[in-house]
Amino acid sequence: MVLINEFLKKNKGSLDNIDAIYVNGGPGSFAGIRNSLSTIKALFLTKKIDYYCFSFKDFKEPEGIKYEDVPQLCEKYKIKKNLINPIYLS
Repeated sequence: MVLINEFLKKNKGSLDNIDAIYVNGGPGSFAGIRNSLSTIKALFLTKKIDYYCFSFKDFKEPEGIKYEDVPQLCEKYKIKKNLINPIYLS
């Protein structure tokens, strides 16, 4: 959240002006991705900001996809809330 708040402050933005957040689900460390998704899920619960978790492998498009294309591609391929589902052992 610290980095998100710094980014918003630097760009004179506000969480109230954000409708959706797109999270690249990997590759990366499991802990890093899990922490990012936890933060985004908290924003969804508290601020009702919708979120999409994607991987560029999800898109059946040619190489060269830009981050600017992600919202339209998530819509096209119906990618939404594609989160890591933890398995709890008892």
